[in-house]
Amino acid sequence: MMRKRIYEIIETSTGEDKASTIYDIFMIVVIIASLIPLAFKNDNIVFSIVDKVCVVIFIFDYLLRWITADYKYGKKSFLSFIRYPISPMALIDLISIIPSLFVVNSGLKVLRVVRMFRALRVLRVFKASRYSKSIQIIKQVFKKSKAPLTAVGSLAIVYILVSALIIINVEPDSFDNFFDAIYWATVSLTTMGYGDIYPVTTLGRLVTMISSVFGIAIVALPAGIITAGYLGELEKNKSDNKLENPEVDTDELKDEDKNNG
Repeated sequence: MMRKRIYEIIETSTGEDKASTIYDIFMIVVIIASLIPLAFKNDNIVFSIVDKVCVVIFIFDYLLRWITADYKYGKKSFLSFIRYPISPMALIDLISIIPSLFVVNSGLKVLRVVRMFRALRVLRVFKASRYSKSIQIIKQVFKKSKAPLTAVGSLAIVYILVSALIIINVEPDSFDNFFDAIYWATVSLTTMGYGDIYPVTTLGRLVTMISSVFGIAIVALPAGIITAGYLGELEKNKSDNKLENPEVDTDELKDEDKNNG
């Protein structure tokens, strides 16, 4: 029973369980605190202490979720405890913890490795997804809109590759390699236009104009899909809440009593 109660607390709160709500808020605060040191280039003793405390809390949270994995999957089986460590959220938890556990000898001068591990700690922000109802809704939207979003993503990739092939052949002098052309096509797709790589001929500029116009249309497609899915999911949640907590119209009951009387 204790493990079941632990599972109820560490899972996303439904709003009725105060202990679970407090735990969710506490974990979000810890996640935010753990990300603050990453905003500064240099470490100091305060940041080091904050990181160590946060990592200990993350490890504790990870272990609690592991020992209650059978409740999460609804199967009283040893396989649940094997399945949990390789689940997507568990891997994110583990990857966000490991960088702080590595001790790298500064004498080795592997600064790039140190920076890579430091950057991996940014993955802690994804831990917040399990404590927020809004993020849970967005996850459901992406899950249900997987097919249309995949189609739009495929269209965008094809668009980028085709645009890159056209521009590198139309204006080979302005692009040193195919990667530069892909970079230009991606920037054109998002209509950002940084200006570091750009065509100089009339034909190249014409291709850029056409590419930008089509880019606006492609970028707008996923925005519409996600918005429609989000609104639909909100309506679904409202309907579910009404079914779980039906409200009785007192005026209708009074009228019914009068009619019966």
